Amino acid sequence: MIPKPAPASAIPTLPALAAGVLLAGCMSTPGPSVGGSGACRDSGLGWAAGQPADEANMRRLARESGAGLVDPIGPDSRPLADRRGDRLRVRIDAGNIIESARCE
Repeated sequence: MIPKPAPASAIPTLPALAAGVLLAGCMSTPGPSVGGSGACRDSGLGWAAGQPADEANMRRLARESGAGLVDPIGPDSRPLADRRGDRLRVRIDAGNIIESARCE
């Protein structure tokens, strides 16, 4: 007796398998951790104006501000006017230079 092949609907397709692998990777990646309360303090961040918006400077801004969320704002971005006590907005020009860093 010859075994019957499985119906096509019972065999996972390659895109479905790939999506499962990608989603599993996302779910196992921990998010950033915030030390302290996460409340943003922007006094003392004036040093950043005119500096490149590279990873080292963005991490330093996050660390020194204590913000729970760092939100880089590019030259063509129009952020919402909402306020959050845990957010540092870093405005960046077209040349990837920091224009300002403020808690908003």
